[in-house]
Amino acid sequence: MKGINKLFAAVFLLFAAVFLAANLICSSGTEVRGRPWAVETERLCRQLSEGAEPDLSSCEYVTKVTEDDGTPEFYEQNGSCLFRSVGGRVYRFDHSEGKASDSGRLILNLSVGAAALLTFGVLIYVRRQIIKPFNEMSNVPYELSRGNLAVPLKESKNRYFGRYVWGTDMLRESIEQQRSRELGLQKDKQTLLLSISHDIKTPLSAIKLYASALQRGLYKDEEKLREVYVSLGEKAREIENYTVELTRSAGGDFLALEVKNGEAYLSELVEGVRKHYTQSLELLHTELVIGEFTDCIVSCDPDRAAEVLQNLMENAIKYGDGQRIALSFSEEEDCRLVTVTNGGCTLADGETLHIFDSFWRGSNSEGKPGSGLGLYICRQLMHKMNGDIFAHCENGSMSVTAVFRKL
Repeated sequence: MKGINKLFAAVFLLFAAVFLAANLICSSGTEVRGRPWAVETERLCRQLSEGAEPDLSSCEYVTKVTEDDGTPEFYEQNGSCLFRSVGGRVYRFDHSEGKASDSGRLILNLSVGAAALLTFGVLIYVRRQIIKPFNEMSNVPYELSRGNLAVPLKESKNRYFGRYVWGTDMLRESIEQQRSRELGLQKDKQTLLLSISHDIKTPLSAIKLYASALQRGLYKDEEKLREVYVSLGEKAREIENYTVELTRSAGGDFLALEVKNGEAYLSELVEGVRKHYTQSLELLHTELVIGEFTDCIVSCDPDRAAEVLQNLMENAIKYGDGQRIALSFSEEEDCRLVTVTNGGCTLADGETLHIFDSFWRGSNSEGKPGSGLGLYICRQLMHKMNGDIFAHCENGSMSVTAVFRKL
C-alpha cells in the first residue's frame, strides 16, 4: 500500500506542475501571441477611410470607437485602447484584452482538471478493487503452506479476485479433507495392525508350543502326532489369512480419488495438451507431433481426463529420449483411444505388466525423481471414468493408451 500512496503523490505533483506551467505560459504569451484586437482595429480603420461608419457588431474585442473632440479627456486611458489616424483625424479604439486568453485558459484548466480527476479516479478504483483485496489475500497461500487451514478468507464478489478466492477456498477445503483422510487412514492402519498383531499371537503361541513339544519328543503316539501336525497346518493357514488381509489393505484405494463424470470434446482435451506443452517442449528441443483425429464427445471428468493426459506427457518427457513425443488416435467399437508415444524405452521384458502398480518403479527410473504413483493414479481415474488404460513397449518405443468411451 505504501507504493500506491507514493504513486498518488507523484501523480498529484505531476498534475500540479502541468497546471502551473500551462498557466504561466498562457499569462506570459497572451499579448505577444495574436493581438486579435489590433486586427479588428485595422478593419475598422479601412471602413472609416472608405467613409463608412465603423461596424462594431462583427468585433469581438473592440468595444468603442471615439473621434478626437479636442478635449484632453480623449487621450486619458482608463482601459486598453489604440489610437489611429484616419483621413487626417485621430480615433481611439477601446478594446478588451484577454477575452480569448481567459477562455483559452479556462478550457486548459478544465482539461487538466478533468484529466487529473479521471486519473485519480482510476487510481482510487485500482487501489480499492485490486491492490487492497490482493494485499488482504496475499498471506493466505503462505499460511496454507505452513498448515494453518483456519486462516480467514473473506468471500468476495470482486470481478478480479472472485475466482481466485473461490479456488483458494476450494484448495483449503481439499487440503483439510486430505488431512482428515490421512488421519483416518492412519487411525485405521494402527487399529488394523494392533488387531492383527493381537490375533496372530494366539496361533503363533500354539505353533511355538507344538514346536517345543515336538523338539522334546513329548508326543510318542502316532495319532497324537497327526493331530499336532494338523493343528500346525491350521495355525499356519490362520496366520496366512492375516497376511492376506494385510496385503489387501495395503493395496486398497488409499488415495480416495474423486471423479465427477460428465462429458468433453476430444478436441478440448487435445488443445489443452498442445497449449500446455508446446512451449516447454520447444525449450527442450523435443518435437511434439499430434496426429489427425475426428472430433467427438467422450465420457469423462474433463479435469481428471486432462490430468491423465498430462501425466502421460510428463512420463514421456521424463523417461523418453527427448527427441519426439507423439499423440495418435484410433477407434474401437464405441471407444476413442488416445496414445502417447515416446522413444528411448529401456524397460526390461515383463516390466510393463507392473507399471500401473502402486509404488512400483521400473529399471529406467534410477536417478529420476518420482513416487511410482503416476500411472497408478491414471489407471484409477480411467476406471472411475468408465474407461481403461494400457501400455505397450516395442522396438525401444513406449506407448501408453487411454481409452475413453464415446457418447
